[in-house]
Amino acid sequence: MADDLLSFEPATGDLLWRGTSGDAEAEVAAARAAWAPWAAQPLTVRIETLRRFANTVRQRYEAFADLIARETGKPLWEARTEVDTVIAKVDISVSAYAERTAQRRLDAPMGSRVAVRHKPHGVLAVLGPYNFPAHLPNGHIVPALLAGNAVIFKPSEKTPAVGEFLVQCYRDAGVPEGCIRLLLGGPDQGRALADHAGIDGLLFTGSARTGIALNRAFAAKPEKILALEMGGNNPIIVWDTPDIHSAAVLVVQSAFTTAGQRCTAARRLIVDDRLAEPLVDAINKLVGRLIVGAPHDDPAPFMGPVIDNQTADQLTESFLALMMKGGRPIRHLERPADDRPFLLPALIDMTDASERPDMELFGPILQIVRTDDFDTAIAEANATRYGLSASLISQTPSLYDRFWAGARAGIVNWNRPTNGASSSAPFGGIGWSGNHRPSAYYAADYCAYPVVSSEAESARASIGIGLKDD
Repeated sequence: MADDLLSFEPATGDLLWRGTSGDAEAEVAAARAAWAPWAAQPLTVRIETLRRFANTVRQRYEAFADLIARETGKPLWEARTEVDTVIAKVDISVSAYAERTAQRRLDAPMGSRVAVRHKPHGVLAVLGPYNFPAHLPNGHIVPALLAGNAVIFKPSEKTPAVGEFLVQCYRDAGVPEGCIRLLLGGPDQGRALADHAGIDGLLFTGSARTGIALNRAFAAKPEKILALEMGGNNPIIVWDTPDIHSAAVLVVQSAFTTAGQRCTAARRLIVDDRLAEPLVDAINKLVGRLIVGAPHDDPAPFMGPVIDNQTADQLTESFLALMMKGGRPIRHLERPADDRPFLLPALIDMTDASERPDMELFGPILQIVRTDDFDTAIAEANATRYGLSASLISQTPSLYDRFWAGARAGIVNWNRPTNGASSSAPFGGIGWSGNHRPSAYYAADYCAYPVVSSEAESARASIGIGLKDD
């Protein structure tokens, strides 16, 4: 008998959704039976189908945003921006497909030609996260469908209602039911899907721990595509800037948007000793003004709760662990209500700590490190196994040149937050942040593979050397 699945609203604890776990075997079988006719359709048909999907989402805009807000706890204004990105993804993916996987023909000797075209892999599994339960899986699904693949989507067990809503929008827009499958469930269903011999690849967004396990499992399966989009222990450096207020705003946006539940969120502030006191004071005052509340509160909150009580408990334990290592709290990680996962943003100075753990604390905790040398600041920024996002706040272009050259990250920003990446550019990191398969605009690269053909209208051949006399 299938297991019951329940989804509760983080902000209220109310039951939002009820369902049952699915069967990976059945979903893979359905996708395998459906993908070839979809791939055989002209590209224009797939494009128009996905544009109907964008229009379907647009027609259900408020209902979709409300569901995202309620199931994740994020403010309604932020949930609306997520729906905007779901809609925009279609046209961006069409442009990316034309640029990254366009057909090309090249002249070759003897009147022949070389043709470059792309084929879909077949059946692709997509494992989605809870922090952006529509935008991030959609960033895989749209380019995968566009290329002619069938998709089996397993949403996070913490946000199944949004996953179900997203899949229904695809189907109502005309994507064949067999080509967009929904697998509900927890880790067991995720493992069954990832291990299934009938998938041709896996597109993953989530934690480094799970991504590394998938990487090991797929090491013996070179015939399958694997794209990993993982987390980050992201640094933001503040150096040589006269505008302390703007620097503080950029730091707060980087660290605490989405309650710190972004893979690109700033986890570490590295600051020039001479600026540390006024900057940290400005950040502390600004954090004290942030409204933390439920999605539909008025006035609108800056951030909502983290995803659930277990996550809030783990983050509280992590903050205490930082203190035990010598971290000096500037603003404690407070929890206003014991039975709800609301956390007030925390600041902790780790400059003199005995150890600075290299881990992704997926929540509203910002660690601060002071230094008096810019090269040391860059070295501190790179003191991580991750390599997703890094940002420099400075008025000095030469410092940015040094930072850009020295930073180990797939996203390197200047006077901008660490988060808020554009879907019109590649998105991905190095180290424990990804496996060199960036998503967003470059998702087209892993959703189809190039086929090179040497072609001639008629067969003409001769051997001019190495033959015995006739």
